[in-house]
Amino acid sequence: MQSSEQASVVITTYNRSNALLAVLRGLAQQTDKNFEVIVADDGSRPEQRDWMNTDVARSLRVVHVWHPDVGFTASRIRNRGVAVSSSNYLIFMDGDCVPEVDFIARHKALAQRGHFINGSRILLSEAFTQRVLSGQESNEFSITGRSIGYWIQQYRQGHANKLFGWLRLPKGWFDFLRIQPQFSWKRIRSCNLSLWRCDFERIDGFDESFIGWGHEDADFVLRLHHAGLVRKNGFFATEVFHLWHKEAARNQESHNARIVRDRALTTITQPAQGYAQERHNDDAVITRLG
Repeated sequence: MQSSEQASVVITTYNRSNALLAVLRGLAQQTDKNFEVIVADDGSRPEQRDWMNTDVARSLRVVHVWHPDVGFTASRIRNRGVAVSSSNYLIFMDGDCVPEVDFIARHKALAQRGHFINGSRILLSEAFTQRVLSGQESNEFSITGRSIGYWIQQYRQGHANKLFGWLRLPKGWFDFLRIQPQFSWKRIRSCNLSLWRCDFERIDGFDESFIGWGHEDADFVLRLHHAGLVRKNGFFATEVFHLWHKEAARNQESHNARIVRDRALTTITQPAQGYAQERHNDDAVITRLG
């Protein structure tokens, strides 16, 4: 994919505006500026939408898509986010995953027809996350553009779970190691995933019948594999810094996992309730900033 082509970055968020601001700050510092931002909001309260009034939000091309809170419905709000996007290439993120300054550039460099990019993440500790979020205004604890030595120090102090997350492999080097032709649950990351829009539409997007936390991303990747797409892993290229948070309630996890296991025995590519469905009495509210 050429850097001159625009990408649409779809960010899922819910009631965590300080983390979302950290993500937007990371996007504002990208080396590749040719992208739009779609904030896919799964029902945040009004006081959690104050990020829209910040300078960093106004410095980006942002569309905010919100729908009422009816529980964890990440699939639905991601589909609604894609619906208002305008690019042929989609990059999915979560609102607590801060991108390094070359994040967009690296996703574009790895983009390849017939493939989707499965990114990876560096987990940050609770204490370090609090320092990052509390020091945003002064940039005292900015985590993007830092040196190798800085991240080695954080790893040694237990604030980052990876030692070599900062490492970047030149384009084309060892790319054959990134290819994973068979479906695997391991390290599927909808918080860091990209693909061509035509492939998203081919499998009709995320399955909105998945309600509650868990495995809607695995189902999405499984159906991409069934449609002939090949997974290309983004290690040493597209890492994001995952801010610490308490684990979400996982009441539906076993039910959702069972659906994916059953579908793995088939060749199904289409969801039960997908992106292209007719939406009667749609309750999404769309706000364009700037």
